[in-house]
Amino acid sequence: MAKQGLYANIHAKRKRIAQGSGEKMRKKGAKGAPSADVFKRAAKTAIKKKQGGPVCLPRVRGYK
Repeated sequence: MAKQGLYANIHAKRKRIAQGSGEKMRKKGAKGAPSADVFKRAAKTAIKKKQGGPVCLPRVRGYK
């Protein structure tokens, strides 16, 4: 199983906070908070979304 990434951990913590866990997000620059370098490395490994995609036309009577 692959190790979860930075953004997966952030989203998981936000979900726990929304459910009332009592946790708080660390402030920028606080001990244990991700640094700017960590975010830059995470951006390099992010999965990019494809540009464009299939065009979906509305189904109209008589259109094939």
